[in-house]
Order: sequence, then C-alpha cells, then structure tokens
Amino acid sequence: MKTRMLEWLFKYGALLVIGLIILFLSIMNKNFFTYGNLTDILRSISIVTFVAIGVTFSLTVDGFDLSVGSTVSLSTVVAAALMVWYDQPLWIVITVPIVLGAVIGLLNSFLIVKVRIPDLLATLAMMYIISGVHRTFSKGYTIYNNMQLTDGTTAPGKFTESFLWFGQGKWLGVPVPVILMVLAVIAVHLFFKYTRWGRQMHFIGGNEEAARLSGVRVKRIRVAAYVASGVFAAIGGILLASRIGTGQIDAGAPYLMESVAAVFVGYSVFAAGKPNIIGTFFGAILIGVLVNGMTMLKFQYYVNDIIKGSVLVLALAVTFVHLSRRRS
Repeated sequence: MKTRMLEWLFKYGALLVIGLIILFLSIMNKNFFTYGNLTDILRSISIVTFVAIGVTFSLTVDGFDLSVGSTVSLSTVVAAALMVWYDQPLWIVITVPIVLGAVIGLLNSFLIVKVRIPDLLATLAMMYIISGVHRTFSKGYTIYNNMQLTDGTTAPGKFTESFLWFGQGKWLGVPVPVILMVLAVIAVHLFFKYTRWGRQMHFIGGNEEAARLSGVRVKRIRVAAYVASGVFAAIGGILLASRIGTGQIDAGAPYLMESVAAVFVGYSVFAAGKPNIIGTFFGAILIGVLVNGMTMLKFQYYVNDIIKGSVLVLALAVTFVHLSRRRS
C-alpha cells in the first residue's frame, strides 16, 4: 500500500500541486479563478512554452541549449526592425527570424556534433555571441513606432495590426497566443509519440551508443533537435515582439531560466522522469500560476525567483530520488 501510494504521488503529484495552488489562490483572491485571469495566465506562458519546447528538443537527445534566451532577443529585435526600420511585409517579418533561429541551431549543432564541444560550453558561447549580435544590430536601441533614427529621420514603418494580432488578438474569445501554444504542444507531442524521428530522439537520449549500433543516424537527429530548438525560440521571440509592440534588447533573457524550469518540472508529471512535451506544458502552467498568484497577493517582485527556484528544487528532488529508488 505504501509503495502504491508513493507511485501515485510520483505520477500525479505535480498535477496535485498545481490544483492545490489554484485552489489556495482562488480562496485568497476572488479575482484569481476568473476567465479573464486564467486566459491572462495562459497568454503569459505562451512564449515560455514555445521556448521550453525548444529546450525539450535539445534535452531529449541528451543535450542542452543555453542560447534560447538570446535567440528570443535576436528574433524580437529583428522582427521589430524589419517592420519599423525597413517597412517589410508580414511574411518577411515572420520568415526571417525563423530562418535565423534555424541557422543558430545549425551553428550550435556544428560546434557540438562536428567540433565535439560539450553542449553546455558550445551553447554558452553562442549565447554570448548572439547577445552581442542583436545588441550591435539594434545599436542598443529599443525599436518602436515613429522612433527617430540616427540620421535624424523618422522610421518609415510601424507595427501593423496584422502583426500585433498574433500577440494581442483573440479568436472566438480565446487569445491567439494561447491557440498557437496549444496547437504547438499537440503537434510536438504527436511528433515525439508517432514519428520515427521523434522516437529516435528519445532513443538517442536514453542510450546514444545503443542507438548508433542500431543504425540510427545519431548526428543527423541531433542536428535536427538543435535546429528545432532554435526555431521554437525564434517563434517565441516573434510572439514577444507582437505582444509588447516593441523590439527590446535582452527581452528574451528571462525566458531561458523560466523555460528550463518548466522543462525540469515536467520531469515529474505523469512519472515521466525524462523530457516530455506534456510535462513541459504543465511545468509552464505551474510557473505561470505561481507568478500570477504572487502578483495578485502583492508579493515583492524579488521574491518570485526564490519561490520558482524552490519549486524547481522540490520537483527535481522528488523525481530523481524516486527514480534512484526504482532503479535500486
């Protein structure tokens, strides 16, 4: 009975915690459990979820991508510049940052797969390079409508309604970022569960040498994982620019830690014990609920990181202690 109870808690404990936190916050503040606030929470975690999906891809192949935050910043600034500085059409504003995200993924995979630099070191170096590139490109300026350029003229373009709709609009009463997030989670979950490449990514993450001996093209799959990581981070950056209506330097920096926290909290969802998209989604929900609840309860902003870090430590402790006991 004790063993079964522990198994049940390990499998559903994270969901139970989310439920208890929602219940507690609903009691403490009557405005918490309302449609408007719940959709605000989902809207707020949409960008984190996209970035976290990218981190999940890299962790699935037993890697790690520290450059996602800088990729978000770069794509945010580039999307804003294309729209405000260069007055480009919507399809170019969306396509170019995604292509840049894919290129960053290729550069990461080249350093890791070809040059054989460890994942953490390679992506850490890329994080600094990308951060410097996006600051140099923007010259340190925040990009906004009708801004004055260095030559004294006014920027010719502006954020269009069609672009802002992706981050601020609604469809049938549901925020567009929430719809995009749910579609992305479902699509990537199906990819990992039902496609050959998705299953091979999990195979590589479990035992790379066994995967190689089984005929899996390990290098190609790892390259694809890092490209996917860069692409999803770039999509997160586009959504961020369309949500805030500006291109702010270093705007993506906070999303690195929040996405990593969401992914690792997801290890404990449904007793997965490994990277998984559904767990990542619920991890992002937990982070979003905590941040929103602490704001409504008027916690000081600097307390947020302490609580988020504590939740992450607790989730990881429960997960890996249980996994070690199961193996023994």
